Order: sequence, then C-alpha cells, then structure tokens
Amino acid sequence: MITLAHGAGGKASAQLIDDVFVPAFGRPDPDELADAAVLTPPEGARLAYSTDSYVVNPIRFPGGSIGDLAVNGTVNDLAVSGAQPRWLSAGFVIEEGLAMADLRQVVDDMARAARRAGVSIVTGDTKVVPKGAADKLFVNTSGIGVIPAGRSLGAKRVGVGDKLVLSGSIADHGMAVMLARGNLALSADVESDSAPVNGLVEALYAALGAEAVRWMRDPTRGGLGTVANELAKAAGLGVFLDDDSLPIKPEVRGACDMLGIDPLYVANEGCFLAVVADGAAEAAVAALRQAGAAQAAVVGEIAPEPAGVVGIRNAFGGTRLVDTLVGDPLPRIC
Repeated sequence: MITLAHGAGGKASAQLIDDVFVPAFGRPDPDELADAAVLTPPEGARLAYSTDSYVVNPIRFPGGSIGDLAVNGTVNDLAVSGAQPRWLSAGFVIEEGLAMADLRQVVDDMARAARRAGVSIVTGDTKVVPKGAADKLFVNTSGIGVIPAGRSLGAKRVGVGDKLVLSGSIADHGMAVMLARGNLALSADVESDSAPVNGLVEALYAALGAEAVRWMRDPTRGGLGTVANELAKAAGLGVFLDDDSLPIKPEVRGACDMLGIDPLYVANEGCFLAVVADGAAEAAVAALRQAGAAQAAVVGEIAPEPAGVVGIRNAFGGTRLVDTLVGDPLPRIC
C-alpha cells in the first residue's frame, strides 16, 4: 500500500522507483537514474512537444485505464500535429492508501501502451498526497516527437471542397467511462477506444503525401463537435458533417440516447479527424482501413459559407447547427 513515506524522497521513494517504475519503463542509461533524460534528436529535425494531465474516474474502465490513456493521449496529440512520437515523461500524484497492486497494474498498462506506440518513457516523477487530497491517482504525461521534413498542418491550409475524414467510431471512450461509474442503472457492452493513432497517421501520409493532408485533430474532451467548431473558426470557412456517414456503434448511440447526450460532444481517445484534399478522400479511407481502422469514413466537407459555422446534414436534406460545447456533461472523462 502507498504511504506518505513513498513521496518523501528517501528509502521508500527509491524502493518505489526501483520496484515499480524501473521494471516497467527501464532506464535511459542503465548506470544512472538522473533528474533529466538526455535525448539526441535527428540532425536538423523540428520537434513537437505536448503535455496533458489525466484525472479519469474510475482509474480502470472497459477497454483501458488511466495508464494507457495517459500514454495514448499524449502520443495522439503529437501524431495529429504531424510528428512521429519518440519520448514521454510520466508524473504521478498518488493518494495515500492506494494499493500497490493497483499502481503496478496502471504502470504495466503504461508500459504496454508505450511499446505498442513505439515510444520510450524516459523520465518521470512521483508525489504522494494525504488520503482525501486526491482521488486515488492522477497522471501527467509530456511527450516529444520528431516532425519529418515537408510536413505542415494548419487551418490556413484548408480550402473549399476539402473533405473531412474520420479514422474511427465516435463517443466510445466517454460512454465507457460513464457506464463504468455504475451510478446510472444502465448497462451496455461499450468499451473505450483508447489507442495510439500514430500508426494510422503515418499510413495516411504514406498514401497521400504531405501536401494532401491539410489539418488534423484528435477529438478528445468536447468530442467531434468541438474540434469541428475549432476548425471552422480558425479556417474562416463552413464545416458540414454528414449525419449518416458518422461511424457510431449502435450500443453507443443507444446509451447516448438514453442519457440525453449528443455523441458529437462525447470524448474519444483513439481516433482523429483529418482534412484532406478534394480527390484524396477515398484513398485516405482505403489507407486507414488497410492500417486497421475498419470504421474510417468520409464524414463531411469544407464549404465557403457560412463562415465559422458547423452544420450537420441528414438524409432528408435538413441541416442543423452544431454549436461549441457549453459546460461539461461528462466530467472526469480523461
């Protein structure tokens, strides 16, 4: 069990690092465990850097845990910036009384997620706070990725006629966490989509080339509706989604309907939205599906008007506005 001594910087702290973290993450240099990792990027490389904190409740849920979520979240933030993720740090705020077995399980989840994504966890930190000062475990991850020459993403590169491509189904993660809390008297076979997307992003670049990939985001908190609004405002163009094209699993849609939640605003942790050049959308979908994203689809397009506005069209020809999310209907999702 975790005690305050594990955060005091003495023998218990050293034992925690040696017994839990080093076996899972390894050491950059087997002869020392310094306060910083020394990294050597490729000569002339541009670097991307990202950081995020994870406070999800519960810390384990169908399809994942706070551990793999922390790795995948930072890997994905780097990947949709056009970078190839390489190195991560991991910071832990641990509540006194957390079972050591629970911490080991989360750390093992992180190690597996890092191996799957092809990244190394090279430095980190632990702090222990008194019982009641946190909720079991909070994790922060920061990451560095290398941006290959020729890649450039941004809303300024988006143009009228460009297509929106989604790499997977939406709302899986948020609904899995909500149902795992067990206070809704609702059960459904829903699992989080927590997964790294860097392999899919590389497949997209390999199939289309850098010029045809205009913009990317992973729709985490706030969901697809929020990132679509961010795109519309930044590009100064209209963004139109096609309702019938959105990949939403029936059980996820059913849970959203029962709870009165729009799946467009539910968090995702294993898919991304990309804007690609007109004429490249079908090749993009084919490449993503071949890389394992079975539900990848073209889900909309960029229009000249109304500028800065997102709309969603249905099969009957109607269109409704998709506004920016107000408030947080699903707190502590990531």
